[in-house]
Amino acid sequence: MKCIDFDKAFSLFAMKWFKDHAKEYKNYDAMEAAMPEVYDKFLDTPADFLAGAKPGEYFRQWDDAKALIDWMEDYFKQKVPVPDMLLNRITELGEPAEKRLYNLLQKERTPQEARMTAVSLLGEMSSTLPMQLYISWQLNRQYDDELCDAACEALAQMGEEAIDPMLAFLDDANDAGKEALCSVLSYYPDTSGKVLPELLRLIRKPDANVAVLAGYLGRLGEEGALETLIDLALDEDLTYLNYIELRSAIEQLGGDAPEREFDESDPDYEAMQSLQMSWPKDNETPDNGDYLQ
Repeated sequence: MKCIDFDKAFSLFAMKWFKDHAKEYKNYDAMEAAMPEVYDKFLDTPADFLAGAKPGEYFRQWDDAKALIDWMEDYFKQKVPVPDMLLNRITELGEPAEKRLYNLLQKERTPQEARMTAVSLLGEMSSTLPMQLYISWQLNRQYDDELCDAACEALAQMGEEAIDPMLAFLDDANDAGKEALCSVLSYYPDTSGKVLPELLRLIRKPDANVAVLAGYLGRLGEEGALETLIDLALDEDLTYLNYIELRSAIEQLGGDAPEREFDESDPDYEAMQSLQMSWPKDNETPDNGDYLQ
C-alpha cells in the first residue's frame, strides 16, 4: 500500500491555515500554542490527497491486522514518518494485532525502528505474549542495545507475572543480561536469594557501572548490600558521582555512608561545581556543606 506522508500533508495544511487566519494570532508563540487545535482540525477535515476521506478516520477503513502491520513496516522501510493514526488503529484491533506484532518482533530483518515500535504498541496493549521472547533477548545481549532495553522496560511493566520467568533464566544470561534482568527484579523483594548476590558480584567488577548498580541495590532494599556498598564508597579511586550514588543507596538501606572529600582533580566534581556556579543567584541551591561532602 502507498505510504502517505501525513506529516508533510499537515505542514501544508498548517501553513495555509495560519495564512488564512493570520489576523487571529499576534505572534509566533500564539501560533505555536494553537498547533494542537490546528492538528485536530486537520484530522477532521476531508482531504483531497485521501480522495475526500478525513485523515483522522482514514485507517479505520481497514480491520486486517496483518495488512496494517505490514503497512507500518513498509513505512519504516521507505523512511516515511509513520502516522499516529495507523498505530492507533493497530492497537484498536486488539488480539489479532497482538499476534501479528509478536510475529514481527521475531523477524530479524525487520527495521530496528519497526521492532521498537512493535514493543511499544504491545506495551500499550498490556500484552504479556512476548514475555519469554523479551527474556530470551537478554541472555546474550550487549550493554548498549536499544531494542533489548525497550524489551526490559516492557518486562517491568508486566509486573509480578514476569518475576519467576526472569529468575528461571537469570543464571543463563551473560553479565549484560544479568544486569538488565536484575534492574527489573530489584523492584521486588529478593525471595529467591538470587538477585542480591548477582548485583553484589556485578558491582565489584572492574568495569562496573557503579552508579547504576548502586541504585538497583538501594531499590532492592536488602541490608546485606551495606558492607559492599560501604567498602566501595571507601575506594581511593572512586569518582564523585559514583560516591553520590553509593551514599544514596547506603542511606536508603539505613546505613551511614563514610564521609569523603573531593576536589577539582575529579572531573565529575569539577563539572558539578561549574554547574552550581552557573545557577541564577536568586534560585535556591543545595547546601554545599551537605551536597559536596
